[in-house]
Formats: sequence, C-alpha cells, structure tokens
Amino acid sequence: MIVTEPPLARLRRDMPDVMAQLDMLWTILPDARLVGGAVRDLLLGGRVTDMDLASPHAPESVMERLRHAGIRVVPTGLSHGTVTAVLEGRPFEITTLRRDEETDGRHATVAWTHDWREDAARRDFTINAMSCDRTGRVHDYFSGQADLAAGRVRFVGDARLRITEDALRILRFFRFQARYGRGAADGEAIAAITALSGLIERLSVERIWLELKRILIGPRVVETLERMRACGVLAHVLPEGCDIVRLARLLACDAPADAVLRLAALVAGDTRAVARRLKLSRADSTALAQTRGAVVPMPGMDAGMVAPMLADHDRRDLVWRTWLCQADAPGAPDPAWTTLRTMLERMEKPVFPLTGRDLVAAGCAPGVSVGRVLGQVRQWWLEGGCTAGRAACLGQMHAILQHDRHNL
Repeated sequence: MIVTEPPLARLRRDMPDVMAQLDMLWTILPDARLVGGAVRDLLLGGRVTDMDLASPHAPESVMERLRHAGIRVVPTGLSHGTVTAVLEGRPFEITTLRRDEETDGRHATVAWTHDWREDAARRDFTINAMSCDRTGRVHDYFSGQADLAAGRVRFVGDARLRITEDALRILRFFRFQARYGRGAADGEAIAAITALSGLIERLSVERIWLELKRILIGPRVVETLERMRACGVLAHVLPEGCDIVRLARLLACDAPADAVLRLAALVAGDTRAVARRLKLSRADSTALAQTRGAVVPMPGMDAGMVAPMLADHDRRDLVWRTWLCQADAPGAPDPAWTTLRTMLERMEKPVFPLTGRDLVAAGCAPGVSVGRVLGQVRQWWLEGGCTAGRAACLGQMHAILQHDRHNL
C-alpha cells in the first residue's frame, strides 16, 4: 500500500542527512530527479538504500558542475552516462537521460536525450519507471503508482521487447514479483517470459548468480521458484536439476537466510559442477561443496562425540550440514536439532597441542617418522574426545617412541 505522506517529506523526517545532501545536489543540478527504486520505496514507506538520480545534462556537463561546486565525482560508467557524486562518503549515482539505439540482449548502445518519458520508457517495470523532482512531485508516465498500490509487476510497454533488450529482466521480474506483487502474476509478462526463457543462456553466469542469489534470500522463495519452473526458466538457470521440495523443508526448519545454504538444498546435481558453471567465488564454491560432507553431527551426540568433528571441520560447514540433514529428515524433533546446534556454536574448536617440533625435541629423527607418530598421537587425542591436554599427549608420544625403539 502506498503511503499518503509525500516522499520528500518522509525523507526529510527520517533521513535528514541524506535530504540535506540531495538539496545540495539539487542546487547544482536543479533539473535532476530521483529515479527508480528510491522513488518506489519512498512511496511504499519502506527502507531506501540507493539514491539514484537522472539528469537531462550530458555526463561531462554533470561532472563539470559537480567539480566546480567542490564535490568529488567519479566517472563510474561514462559510456552509459553514469557518474557518481560522493558527499561525505555517501555515493549518489547520476545518469544522463538516455534511449537505447541498439541492444543485443546483454549490452546496449545508448544516446542522450532530454525527454524524461523516453528515458522512463526504456526501464524494466512500471514501478521502477517513476521519478521525483526537487519539489516532491512524482512523475509517473506508465501508471507505476497504480500498479504499486495494486501489487502488479508489469513491464513498461511491450513485455517481449523489454526482455529482448535485456534478458536479465526475466529473473528480475520474478524477484520483483516476489517482493512487490500480490495475487496472480501479470499474464502478458508470464507469456513473454515463457516464450523467451531461452534468452537467459545469453547472459553471463555472474549476472545470473547475482539475481538468483537475491531470489533465494528474498520473500516467497518456493512460490517464486515454482513459477520459474512453470515458465521453463529454472531449467536454464540450474540445468543440473532442482529439488524445490527439499528447499521448502529447509525453509520450514527456519534455517538461516543464506543464499549458498539455500542453493545447496535446491541443487539436485553435483554442487561442484554448479559452482564451476556459475563461477561462484572461491569461498562460496568451497562452502557449497562442503555442505555435502559425510561427517554430520546428529541429535543425541554429546560434546565428546562432536569435538573430534569440530577439530577436523569448519564449524559453519558442520552447522550447515545439520540444517540439510534436518531438512532430509522431516518429523525430527526441532528442539533436539536446536540443542545440537547451540552446543556446536558454543564449543571452542579443539586444537591439537603438539607439533613436529615436540617429536624432534624428544629425539625423533626429522622425516616420515615425525608425521607418523604425530598422526598416531592425534588419533588417540581425537578418540578421547579431544580432552587430553599437552602433558597427556606428550606422555602418549613418549610411550609410542619407546615402543618403537623397543621393537627396533
């Protein structure tokens, strides 16, 4: 529901420092307007993060005016007309009004324009095509306010044309529908997406993962993924196969809203293959692969049983495995899993108290023998629940060395 309070009045009340900076920019660029998500979220009364503006002036002119006023400006995307003004560490992206001259579904060649409606017409959805000037007036060329109030996510103009301009809008549609839509999704949009779902394969996997990640941690995840599958989209995003039911069970367990954890539950195929294809970061790839580890703490285990696992594995990996195991075992008592995870989180990670230097100091010749004996002592330490201290481990080490010398 759109709030009745004027957008700038709310901004002036809730974020006076941001409003003061906007006023400064409007003094320099009086024709500029807030655009896109900032206007949408101000109208909804929600949290506003990105303060993006548009200007009818060419980017070089915008930069010159800002620098003349002593404001730091960064040419972040001159080929697309975007510069970033930085005020007290806060960035404000300012993009020159533009129209697409040519597009291949991934990249567009643009030309500058002074026509606000023409610029709005190239945006993805009506709820993202509004702008707000310095007086607080909202300029709405495609009934974005009505759609926002009704919970409708519609493409601006022809849905098929908007998608062919940039196929990423397919995934963006599902993300926005999940967050802002109510009731049935727009029929024209669904028909266009179903017909053009194959265009997703033209996108870089980095862009696909960025949108999928946002969908996975957003609202109505299962409903959204089911809708994506019905349109043929999910098969292009995750051709390795999906298990939406398993993800639904994970969500029902109230697991953390982590995109990689949710992806681990969703992927039915080889997680390493998914990580390679989507070009996940090294950290995310490792985390995704480790969720399939064989060592899993289970309810009923005590500290002595869990400690050896924690000594050999990352704490987060073990905790994530418990979430996935719980999702695979519906009906398991939630309190038992919660107790287990609480114990895991509170336990200090056991650290084996000996090193190779201790063996060398005891007269063991450097080389293979050091590793063998150290491994034997460590195995004894693990089997004892990692409770033996340094003195006890040294005693076990000397006992093994003495046994070895006796058998020579």
